Amino acid sequence: MNDWPEAWSDENRGNRYGRGSASAQPEGARAMRQVRRPASGGYGGGPGQSAPPHGGGVPQQPAYGNGGYGDANAADGYDSGYNTGQVYGGGTGGPGGPGRVSEPRPAPNWRRRIKWTAITVVTVLVVTTVGTYFWADSKLNREVDLSKVIDRPDAGEGTNYLIVGSDSRAGMSAEEKKKLHTGSAEGKRTDSMMILHTGSNGDTLISLPRDSDVEIPTFVGSESGKTYKGTGRHTKLNAAYAEDGPELLVRTVEFNTGLRIDHYVEIGFAGFANIVDAVGGVEITIPKGGMKDTKSGADFEAGKQTLNGEEALAFVRTRYALKASDLDRTKNQQKFLAALANQVATPGTVLNPFKLYPTMGAGLDSLVVDKDMGLFDLADMFWAMKSVNSGDGKSMNMPISGSSNGNLVWDKAKVKTLVEELKNDEKVTVSGN
Repeated sequence: MNDWPEAWSDENRGNRYGRGSASAQPEGARAMRQVRRPASGGYGGGPGQSAPPHGGGVPQQPAYGNGGYGDANAADGYDSGYNTGQVYGGGTGGPGGPGRVSEPRPAPNWRRRIKWTAITVVTVLVVTTVGTYFWADSKLNREVDLSKVIDRPDAGEGTNYLIVGSDSRAGMSAEEKKKLHTGSAEGKRTDSMMILHTGSNGDTLISLPRDSDVEIPTFVGSESGKTYKGTGRHTKLNAAYAEDGPELLVRTVEFNTGLRIDHYVEIGFAGFANIVDAVGGVEITIPKGGMKDTKSGADFEAGKQTLNGEEALAFVRTRYALKASDLDRTKNQQKFLAALANQVATPGTVLNPFKLYPTMGAGLDSLVVDKDMGLFDLADMFWAMKSVNSGDGKSMNMPISGSSNGNLVWDKAKVKTLVEELKNDEKVTVSGN
């Protein structure tokens, strides 16, 4: 007689029980709660116990012990591996299971973050610097060709800049001319001229009075290309510029001094005023007695004050309110230009893009330079003027010995010594007027 539940045969017994057979298995037994069987007289399945009577009881369940299904070594009839309340497919560490411990969030890698932040900052700075350089370089007006200047002196040590302030009114409206008191004269003349020498023994700024008596030498016309022979004709220095522009001015300065000019820089009325306004004005001290000149528009009280573009232009152009006229005016021009360079070179301007870019734009748009002039040369010029203003350099007028027909005559002996010291990049010992 078959003692197994209905539809079970002897073949269903044995090792195949519960091992994934393809035939149907009573899975309900695996989910039933295990209970303790009696030690004797029951159907605990211990050694020597009789089989359950026909038709009664439940067949002994296999123990799920350390030995697998049907472990005969289960000591007390407990399911040593299954009866723990666990569910197949999950454990105490499973999702949502009791006793789950979340893994701690990893600490941020600060070294890596700092590294990439630094790389990003450096990249932005490099791109900005390179972009600014090409933008500024493209705005320089390289219009003066010094290769047209003939019979030039030998180059010396250091660098010599010829800085010219012209009375050019190009691009100015009638209202602007009236506001800046420039008048409406046609053409352009030099309103101020200076030689700036930069070198290893200090920087020197030398004003060349526009009324200086000079000889116009043989020169080649900048536009015609024709050679004009020198006749020994003497005239005021600013007439050379009016006659044939920057190239003849450079030729005349070199001929009368023996000093080679390396670079040429020119700025007009409007550009000068725009630069001053872009930096927020320039602080200057007006001497005792104040300054008033109806022709230049100057009207200042004595003492320290900040001049805007219009006021600054009036200050550097003033002649008739000064005792020594042209010589005093050149001193004022030196003082103001050095103060302007000092203002431009301050951290408040250089590190502030809202000041730096308008200042550079105003200056570069209005500067006229030679074809070989670069941004580094321009920066060298400004830093040298700053050093002159701070007292590390020297400013002076060209030495004067007297006058002839209303023109100022240079002291030839002193000028020769001065030029030799500049050529050899030596400390300047000569004093000017």
